[in-house]
Amino acid sequence: MSNTLTTKKSNISTRDLVECALLTALVFIATKFINITLPISMKGGLIHLGTGMLFIASIVFGEKKGAISGAFGMGLFDILSGWAVWAPFTFIIRGIMGYILGKISRINGNNGNNILINLLAMLVSTIWMIIGYYFSEVILYGNWIQPFTSIPGDVLQGIIGGMIALPIIKGLKRFHLGE
Repeated sequence: MSNTLTTKKSNISTRDLVECALLTALVFIATKFINITLPISMKGGLIHLGTGMLFIASIVFGEKKGAISGAFGMGLFDILSGWAVWAPFTFIIRGIMGYILGKISRINGNNGNNILINLLAMLVSTIWMIIGYYFSEVILYGNWIQPFTSIPGDVLQGIIGGMIALPIIKGLKRFHLGE
């Protein structure tokens, strides 16, 4: 009796799985343990270094690993930290954010090596994050005005994340880490 089923070889390597798991853990840790709750926001807004870690993961390791680590790392943070209502929004917003970062940083074959392109990737992805969380607050709280109080914290999170991420990205790229 012969086996008529054919198996398709997966393009996912053990290294890819390990890198995704480690990056997800790093995004989670940077979000969970290095954060400040803002008193000005409608529901307490949060500034954390997870955004910087997501910048690093996406630009150094690419859009797929960035999307996975952002979605799962920050989504897991929301679930385990009393922000569970935000988890579905975070999963989508941060997953797309990681993808945007990785994709833009690789424009014209740059592979995350061009600082100006990386800054553009951070800017565009931070704008996406701000818009995504604004509309998430509108959906969750039914108010079009109050979510504006979260924007300064989101902007600050992008700026601080970029300031921390850029030198780390440069150092990691020097060692030829990532894709």
